[in-house]
Amino acid sequence: MNGKVIAITGASRGIGAAAARLFAAQGARVALIARSGHDIAALAEEIGNGAMALTCDVADWVSVQAAAETVMARCGRLDVWIGNAGVIDPIARLTEADPAEWARSIQINLTGVFNGMRAAIPLMKRQGGGTVITVSSGAAHNPLEGWSAYCAGKAGAAMLTRSAHLEEASNGLRVMGLSPGTVATEMQVKIKASGINPVSQLDPSVHIPAEWPARALHWMCSPDADEFLGQEISLRDEAIRRRVGLIA
Repeated sequence: MNGKVIAITGASRGIGAAAARLFAAQGARVALIARSGHDIAALAEEIGNGAMALTCDVADWVSVQAAAETVMARCGRLDVWIGNAGVIDPIARLTEADPAEWARSIQINLTGVFNGMRAAIPLMKRQGGGTVITVSSGAAHNPLEGWSAYCAGKAGAAMLTRSAHLEEASNGLRVMGLSPGTVATEMQVKIKASGINPVSQLDPSVHIPAEWPARALHWMCSPDADEFLGQEISLRDEAIRRRVGLIA
């Protein structure tokens, strides 16, 4: 990744922050994109190597477009766009969910992924290629009580990723998704506190560290992952964990 330019949404914590640290350690210049300006500024200073903090709401197209154009203006290229930003709220049964919160979840988890693709793909096509990765979830394929917004948003994002591959593979773009499984992040704390559905009952010890999906994202940017283009890779799969180097 030496000299590559990587943009990561939702980079202020969890998987996004872990991925930013890993890519920077491998020599990449990282654009940290998130609403938490103070947090990403501190992270950019920590990881160095020309990392930039771009305050941005992925649900707002103008904000995302401006972030992508800033990356191009400062770096002259954009090699990887990772659509990682996501929210679990509202955790509530469908008939009890606040409509405004439900809509906001879709704006972040689905429209936010579209906004990132819409901003990054034309730039990548002009430079002759690039990689677009969507951080997905098992919730994209399995309904869970109290997670109607999250499940619907992730399901839409998974199909959006497949659509982007269908339309852009012939233009030299590498598009795929990563389903990381349950990860020890702040989101799991909210899920645990909700007490709704079986995921909230999991013992925290079963959650994988954020560094695991970060390493998977790094591997997905390599030619070794080309056989999975257009697909959603599951980190629950032991064969994938072995390919990434997480287990022997």
